[in-house]
Order: sequence, then C-alpha cells, then structure tokens
Amino acid sequence: MVSLCFLRPRRLSHAQSATSSACSLRPLCQSSGSDYPSPQPDPPPSCRSPSVVASICSMVRDAHHKHAHLRASPPRLGLNVDCDSLTREQAVTVVASLANEAGSMVALGFFNWAIGSDKFRHFMRLYIVCAASLIGNGNSERANEVMQCMVKSFAEIGRLKEAVDMVLEMQNQGLVPTTRLMNFVMEVAIERGFLDYARNVFDYLSERGVCPDPNSYKLMVVAYCRMGSILEADAWLSKLIDRDFIIDNATLTLITNSFCEKGFMNRAIWYFRKMADLGLTPNVLNYTSLINGLCKKGSIKQGFELLEEMVRKGWKPNVYTHTALIDGLCKKGWSDKAFRLFLKLVRSENYKPNVHTYTAMISGYCRENKMNRAEMLFGRMQEQGLIPNTNTYATLIYGHCKGGNFERAYELIGIMTDAGFSPNICTYNALIDGLYKRGRFGEACKMLKKCFRSGLEADLFTYSILINEQCKRASIEQALALLSRMIKLAVQPDIHIYTIMISALCKQKRMKESEMIFEEAIRFGLVPTKETYTSMIGGFCRDGNVNLAIKFLHRMSDHGCVPDSITYCALISGLCKESRLKEARRLYDSMIDKGLSPCEVTRLTLAYEYCKTDESANALLILERLENKLWIRTVNTLVRKLCSEKKVGMAALFFHKLTDKENRVDRVTLAAFMTACYESNKYALLSDLTKRIREGNGCHSQLI
Repeated sequence: MVSLCFLRPRRLSHAQSATSSACSLRPLCQSSGSDYPSPQPDPPPSCRSPSVVASICSMVRDAHHKHAHLRASPPRLGLNVDCDSLTREQAVTVVASLANEAGSMVALGFFNWAIGSDKFRHFMRLYIVCAASLIGNGNSERANEVMQCMVKSFAEIGRLKEAVDMVLEMQNQGLVPTTRLMNFVMEVAIERGFLDYARNVFDYLSERGVCPDPNSYKLMVVAYCRMGSILEADAWLSKLIDRDFIIDNATLTLITNSFCEKGFMNRAIWYFRKMADLGLTPNVLNYTSLINGLCKKGSIKQGFELLEEMVRKGWKPNVYTHTALIDGLCKKGWSDKAFRLFLKLVRSENYKPNVHTYTAMISGYCRENKMNRAEMLFGRMQEQGLIPNTNTYATLIYGHCKGGNFERAYELIGIMTDAGFSPNICTYNALIDGLYKRGRFGEACKMLKKCFRSGLEADLFTYSILINEQCKRASIEQALALLSRMIKLAVQPDIHIYTIMISALCKQKRMKESEMIFEEAIRFGLVPTKETYTSMIGGFCRDGNVNLAIKFLHRMSDHGCVPDSITYCALISGLCKESRLKEARRLYDSMIDKGLSPCEVTRLTLAYEYCKTDESANALLILERLENKLWIRTVNTLVRKLCSEKKVGMAALFFHKLTDKENRVDRVTLAAFMTACYESNKYALLSDLTKRIREGNGCHSQLI
C-alpha cells in the first residue's frame, strides 16, 4: 500500500488534534478501533437476518416503484421502519442485497434513508459496502457520490482523514475517483481549516491521473485569498492561467479585493486584464472593486480612467463605484472635487448617496478640518431618511477631536448611544488620539480604561496610538513592551508600527535593536516602506556607520522602495560628516538627475564642506544645478555660515557671485558680512563689496 504520510491534515487554526492520530494510510485490517474491515460487497453470514432483511428489501422495492419517475435521482424513501429495531449489520446486508437483486438506484434509495439517521450516519462499513456494491454493478459515478457523503459525514465528527484514507483505499476495489470527488474532498477540508491537507489531496490525485478542473484551482485560490496569503494565491492563479482556465466574476472580485488590500495593486490589475483576455467579461462589481483598490492606493487618475473604460463597455457605475471615487478623492485631500461628484450622485435618478457615501464625504471634510460642512452633511443625511451608522459617528467624532472640540465629540457619543449604537473601538481611538495630541494625558488614560471596561479590546490602531505616544516621550522600553504585548495577543503589528519603533530607536542611536526590529518585521511578511528604510539610513549616519547606511540604500529595491529626497539627504549628510565628499557628490548629482530637489540643509552642508577644504569651485558647481530662487537662498545662507566661521575671504567670493545674479541684497546677509569684516579687520573686502553693490553692475541695487 502506498504511504500517504504527507496527507496528514494540518489545521491552520485550533483543531489540529482532530486528525493527528495517523500519519499514513494504514491497511484496513490494522486500523485501531475502526468500524470497518476490508471492503466486501456481502457481509458475513452470521450478520444476516433473512426475515428482517427480506422484509425491508421488499418495502424498499415497493417504495422505489412508487417513485419510478424519480429514478434518475434516488429519493429519500419514507420507510415505515424503526431504526432502533434495525441493526447496523442488517442495514449493510440490505444495501448489498438490494444492489445485487434490484439494482443501484434501489440500493441508493435505502442508503439515503439510512444515513438520515444518527445510528447509521457515521457507520463507515455501510458506505464501503454500498460503494463496493455499486462498483460491482458498474456504477462508478454513484459510488463516487457515496464516497462524497462519507467524507462529509465523517468530517462533521473530526474524522476527515479516516474518510479520505478510505476513499483512496477504495481505488483498490475498482473505484475510479473523479475530479468532482477530488474537489468535494478539498472543499470539505478547506471549510474545516485543513488547507495544507487539501493541497496534498490535490497533488496526490493529480499525480494519479485525476485531472483538476478550473474549480479545483479556484478552491485553493479563494481559500488563500480569504486567509490573506496573497503569495500562495498568486502561485495557484499562475497554475490556473498556465492551463488557460478562467475564473468567474465573483472570484475575480474576491481576488481584486484581496490583492489590493494587501498592497499588490499591479498584480490585481494584471489578473483583471488577463482574465478579460482569456474570455471573461468583467462586470460592474469587478470594475468597482478595482476602482476601489486604486482609489485606496491614491491612484485617483487611474481610477477615473477605469471608470471611463467601464462606461465605454456599456456598464453603468452604481452608488458603490461613485462612493469609492469620492472616498479616494477625500483621502487625497480633494474634498471639493469629491463634493462635485457627490452632487452628481444626488441629482441622479438611478442612484442616490447611501450611508457609506455620506460617511466618505464627511470623512473628507473632517480630514481638512471643515467641520461646519461635515456637520451640514451629517444633518442632511438624516433629513434624507438615512440613519448614521457607528462609522459615521466615529468619523465625525474623529474630526472634532482633531480640531480640539471635545465638547461636541462627547455630545455625539451621547447621541449615538441614545440612538442605540454603542461606541466601538474606532470611536475610542479617535478620542484617545485627539486627547494625546492636545496634551490631555490624564483624560486619555481615563478614556482608555473606560474603553476596556466596556468589553472592547485594543486593535491595531489603538496600539499604534499608544506606541507612538510612548516614542514621543522617549519611553522606548514602554513602547517595546506594548509591541511585545500585542504580538502575544495575536494583534499583528503593521509596518507603520514597526516604522515608529525603528525611528524612535534610531534617534537614540540604538541601531542593533533597530536592526532586530527591522528583520522581525520582514520575518512577519511585512514590506518595509521608504520611511522605514529612511529611518534606518538616518540612524546609521547619526551613529557614524555610513557603510551600513549605503547597504540599506541598496536593499530598498528588494522591497520596491524608491529613495526620496529625505533618504538621499540623510545619507549625503552622513557622508559629509566623514568627509567622503566624492561619494556625497555622486549621490547629490544622482538625486537631481532623478528630478528630486535636495533640501536646504543638504545643499548648504555639501557646499560648506567643499568650502572648508578651499574647494570653492566645486561648491559653486554643486549650486549651479539649482533653480535661480533656490540658488539665491542657499548662497545667502552659505555666506552667513562662512562669516560666522570667520572665513571672510570665501564669504566675499560667494557674495560677489550673489550680486552678479541678484541686484537686491539681503539685509541680514550684508550685516553678517560687515560684522565679520570689522572683526577680522578685512575693511578692504567690505569696501569692494559695498562699491559693487552701489554700482549694481549698472543697475540700481536695493536692500531687502
């Protein structure tokens, strides 16, 4: 017998013990405590009771003849038989006898009646003998259906593996498993959390000639999407596409939502297009789910482009499509544009804004501190007969807390409670976050205790607020304790929380701990952002370890992160501190080539470092690539910096360049230069510059 130890089911949640008793497909005669022997069409003679069996067989045949028109689908016969008076062995004998004497359909009629009783439902020999009898009659299709019933019945009592082992054993009795049976076994396993087991069944039967169909792959894709295991779902989708299979519209919506939610936006778009190429016609829900994903990512332009495509294909956007776009515009800070789209929906004859639409619009106004407009919409939606939900109240409370209007926030909590809505964790998060930001720490702590007393548990955002607050106070140990606690309570931190922790540790130059936290985030499957990397790079530079900072800069591409001006500036500053000007210069040129604008500190630091080594020409070359306005501002600051360091000659050089480009002289810069000249007894330099300013190269110079 072939060993199937790899088919041991492993539940992904809590019921691993249900099927852990056996690691291989055992010979049936060795099965401990089993209620089945090797499959035999006929039970042993000692188990037969001719009078009872014959009587029941006669009743079944008569009942079957009354339902002759339903022979294509064996009915559940209403037999006038007391289950208690019929032994299990007699039931087995009846099935075998009926299959042998009256045919498969009659036997199935009795079988369906028998498994309706708890007495026979979990008696494995009944299924085995029935299936073996049907195989003997050449009815393999019905035998597969009996095996499906067995799998379902035994999965209910935690004996899924036993049932599947028996299905595989029945191949030795002539059963030819079908794709339908394979899919059914996989579906039952997935429903009970045995996803690895379902995958192993798929592999085992595929290797033995049971060809998977689109539904086989779809089961695995849907299961992994619902678990949030996008990489696994992606692998199964790739296999599906390799065989030119397509999925249905409902599955495409699930895939789009799952991939977008986990940040795999480009992959979601690719599958959307690929399925359309393979022949699937995307519907309104498919388009809406992808538009929603794009808007949540901030790709509003792409969202509207997809809307136009959808309309061109003949689909009319519904209220959910518009709500996704409105929410996206609001999150981008474009509440005025969102309101124009909102008004279009209000004036529509087909669709009207729903509670979610109003909540999205209110949220946009709250983000922009336009609380009068938010309150106006809140009142308007109630006038339209729409009842605000918990999220609507939480959004409005968040807006008032953000603006410091806690009196109105508390009033809204009272209103929502009177309306039958209990404040949820989002409501408390809004209050606690607002109170912390306003420095009302005692009140925030009281609110947190009230939240927990009401039976609510801290969620991801709650921990984010608390950890961020501890980091602001430089209470790193408290923040680390909170991070450890949330992991123990199975609240998975997101990359935002890890970035907060990494940033705080880097500011204190605790780089070893920062690296540990960084690697832990990656082990949890989180994708570092450019902010995460920038914190690490800045920390290494502050700690005097520029080489590791450069290493992390190169690692950014591994996670699809593109360095921004802040990243470059942090590293350039670190290189300048170590006098590695050539490398700093290369990075500086690289960021400008990419269209990034260096901040004033970076411009000034690099130029000043060249001035310190008397390389004023290089300093001028660096500044030359700036636009005129930035050049003037940077040189003014540089002149003042050089004057404070008593480098008056160098300051004079840059001041002369300044007057070449700008006839208006900054009063502060001139005062700093004059002071430096007096203190250094460099009156000639001051005289030359004053003369140049007055002449203004033929122009009338002005002081500003």
